[in-house]
Order: sequence, then structure tokens, then C-alpha cells
Amino acid sequence: MSQSSIKQLRLSRAWSQEQLAELAALSVRTIQRIESGEQASLETLSAIAAVFNVSVTEISDIGETADNAQCENALDKQIEKARERVAAESGFYRGLLLYAVVNFFLFVINRVITPDSFWFIWPLAIWGTFLAIGGVKVFFLRDWLARWQQERLLKILRK
Repeated sequence: MSQSSIKQLRLSRAWSQEQLAELAALSVRTIQRIESGEQASLETLSAIAAVFNVSVTEISDIGETADNAQCENALDKQIEKARERVAAESGFYRGLLLYAVVNFFLFVINRVITPDSFWFIWPLAIWGTFLAIGGVKVFFLRDWLARWQQERLLKILRK
């Protein structure tokens, strides 16, 4: 573990150990131990790497064993997948909020201007259908689609 690289990253952002500990959801004592040269767990390294938005390998010693490097690469991939999932979920929730706000205003406009017809139901239903399909894709079919894409890619490459 390269304590100097973590300390350099922290100081380059003008953060105190307390600020880094808070952002990484770690204790200040853990940050102090790491910066003084003690070995950190992969979970701790991944939390620090996520805060600095770097890979785990960038804050680790180059001279580590191949097994540790493979573990860190796998951990980096997990972190990247988690970031992608959070981005997809937050995109869905932004779309859901926009859907609710826009359709509320369409409802108000419909009731004020033409109270005899219910035209606001059409955009509500159509947009809601696409939003529901997106939600199913993000929350339920995400892993299935990724596995299918990987299998399909391997099948094409074998030809």
C-alpha cells in the first residue's frame, strides 16, 4: 500500500484526514493508519479509490503480487459496475420525477382549459408505458441483458 500516494491525493485536494474519512465513510484512525504505512483491506482501498475517483491499483504499490493485482482489477470492475448501476437508477428516478411534474401540469391545464375531455391521459399513458419499460430494464433485466450480450459477443467471435 502506497501511503504516500493517498496522502498526496488528499493534500492535492486540500483535504484534512477528517474530511477524507467522512467522504470515504471510514474512521479518522483508519486514514491515519494507512498514511503511516499499515496495510489496508481491499474494501478500505476501494472506498478511498471511489472518493478520489481513481482505480484501486493507482493507490497501491506497484510491487504487489499478481494475485493482489487480479483482486484489485476485479474490485475496480465491481466499482465501475456499481457506478454504472447507480447512474442508471438515478437516471430512472430523474425521469420518474420529470414524468410526475409534467403530467401534473398537463392535468391542471386539461382541467382548466377543457374540463369536458380527458386528453391528458394519452401522454400520461404513453410516457408511463415507456417509463415502466425503462424501470423493468434498469431494475430487473439488467443482469440478464448483460449476460445475453456477453454470450452473443462470444458466439460471434468464435465464428
